[in-house]
Amino acid sequence: MAEYELNGVLLSVPDEMINPRIAAKLANAGYEAHEAQAAQMRLRPGQRVLELGSGLGYIASICAAVTGPENVVTVEANPELLAVIRANLDQNGFGQVTLLHGAVAEMKDATQEIEFEKKKTFWASSIADVSANPDLVVSVPFLRLSDLLAEYRPHMVIMDIEGAEQYLFDARWPRFVRSVMMELHPGRYPDTTIKRIVDCMSASGLTYDPGPSRGRILAFRRVRNE
Repeated sequence: MAEYELNGVLLSVPDEMINPRIAAKLANAGYEAHEAQAAQMRLRPGQRVLELGSGLGYIASICAAVTGPENVVTVEANPELLAVIRANLDQNGFGQVTLLHGAVAEMKDATQEIEFEKKKTFWASSIADVSANPDLVVSVPFLRLSDLLAEYRPHMVIMDIEGAEQYLFDARWPRFVRSVMMELHPGRYPDTTIKRIVDCMSASGLTYDPGPSRGRILAFRRVRNE
């Protein structure tokens, strides 16, 4: 079990889940550094957070330290990460964070489960497509974004879901969402998909937020007169 400390957050990771590249990022505090900075820049105490793609529980911990663990909901599809995430949240004193298992999308034809490709490098796992290795595909609970938004009414939504963001921007988002931060994965979809994401946010009263945006990290915030 490898152990790291990033921004005061302790992370324990089974050795078989990391390779030299991710170990180096964890060791030099480069792991999800931009996402952590973006969340700390915009999140305020008492605001509710919905995170899609928990990873190791790092960003959920960063958010919990700001707004309180009772205000954070984090969702992870990879079943092998659930125990790791829960252990990391607990050891940092954030046991009240709500951890959900499932893959989030808004597909109209989806059923109660969805196929998920569980790769050895945990950060590359994603909803399975036609190129998925059938030996790595598992069925996980399907969670509809609109249901999560209605139940938890988050002020901030954060997502790093390896391309599945393309399924979440076909309908307007509710007014209680004040900020959205995501990592784009342009290698998984065409530029027209990025345009659709931006157009959907604009139609929802959310505009480009240059402060926390950087590289593939794209952030939006609610227009003040909305």
